[in-house]
Amino acid sequence: MSQTPGPGRTMASHLVPPRQQDFESWLVSREGALQRTAHLLTGDVHAAQDLVQATLTKLYRRWDRVQRVQNIDAYARKALVNEFRTAWRRPVRRMEQVVEAVPDRPGPDSPAYDGEREAVWRFVRSLPPRQRTVLVLRFYQQLSEAEVAEVMGISVGTVKSQSSRAIASLRAALPDHPEIAGEESSP
Repeated sequence: MSQTPGPGRTMASHLVPPRQQDFESWLVSREGALQRTAHLLTGDVHAAQDLVQATLTKLYRRWDRVQRVQNIDAYARKALVNEFRTAWRRPVRRMEQVVEAVPDRPGPDSPAYDGEREAVWRFVRSLPPRQRTVLVLRFYQQLSEAEVAEVMGISVGTVKSQSSRAIASLRAALPDHPEIAGEESSP
């Protein structure tokens, strides 16, 4: 019996189980989107990486069932949101972590930095987790109210009320943030 791979296959791909190849090919195309969504949900790149890793671990363990789902991306997004909801309920995840030195961030003199983007997301991160999740799914992911309700396991009415409350909170606090409101100081 020969151990040589068939046409178009390398020795490495010949040894990798088909289940793993399917998962890896899906992951290559979707990991970036999951990372971005997780970062918007958590507000922290490291917490986002942990969230995506936990979600991917669960997806991989159930990959045989996941492949039978009509929309794997929607299933993965729902798994990510559910993992996030579980994580923010744990008191350990809400504790602040003290660090010796504050990490470097791009300054106002950087060519690609205008300060507004970071200020907006700092502003959005101040919302309660459920409202932030609704805004991220509704306006960043551009899901319909029904799709957000399905992903979060809540009613469409709750999506509308959470979205309305979040936007009202942001509007109410907007005068305190001229860098977001687009107001410039007069010379």
